[in-house]
Amino acid sequence: MSPERPCLSVVIPAYNEEARIADTLQRIVAYFDARGEPYEVLVVSDGSTDRTEPLVQAFAQQHPQVKLLAYQPNRGKGHAVRYGILRAQGERVLFSDADLATPIEEYEKLLSSIEQGYEVAIGSRPLRESQLIVRQPFYREWAGRAFNKLVQLLAVPGIHDTQCGFKLFTHEAAHAIFSLCRLNGFSFDFEALYYARRLGYRIAEVPVRWMHRPGSKVRLLRDGLRMLRDLLWLRLTAPRRLALVQMANDVASSEAKRGL
Repeated sequence: MSPERPCLSVVIPAYNEEARIADTLQRIVAYFDARGEPYEVLVVSDGSTDRTEPLVQAFAQQHPQVKLLAYQPNRGKGHAVRYGILRAQGERVLFSDADLATPIEEYEKLLSSIEQGYEVAIGSRPLRESQLIVRQPFYREWAGRAFNKLVQLLAVPGIHDTQCGFKLFTHEAAHAIFSLCRLNGFSFDFEALYYARRLGYRIAEVPVRWMHRPGSKVRLLRDGLRMLRDLLWLRLTAPRRLALVQMANDVASSEAKRGL
């Protein structure tokens, strides 16, 4: 591995996170500094209108491994995650929510699965071994489980928690998966896992510690209906996109064999 290339890229989508982004970065940097491996942290400001961007810039001046990626206007969490992951340089790519509802130390559990040969490792809250230190309000938890039944039925059978904001990918898998993704909202999680399955990547569902944090930007009714629409859209459009990718790969392989 090139000495310039980090072992890990941490991608943090951020929309108006001025209240906690500095503390989050401090925890992440302290943890990975202690591990002693080269890493980068990419904070993706998704059209923030508060002090998120100047706070990240000030932190980055003291910690050069932290970088701010920013654009306007707000495009949605899925766009922010995709924007960061496709620019990540690390051998592994970790996506983490800015609130650290899953503590950054849980990275070691996901890394263990990657080292065992999985290309994708995801935090999962419903597993028996998971520790829900502070639970969501009962109606959010119920709605999430009901929606997951639909996701399992239509997209990713056997995955009990597609929406936990803590996922680790190999570099190859991350770029292949998110190059296909198109959804800009909160549906990006199950879209990414859908493509991971279709591309043949192995997914490990890992029990983690998790605690509900106030300030969620998910609106249950509005975003729930959008995610249902996105789920149906994915089932209708994804097979064609995958077929086009396979055709392109077949052409490239054929040309390579002919020495073109």
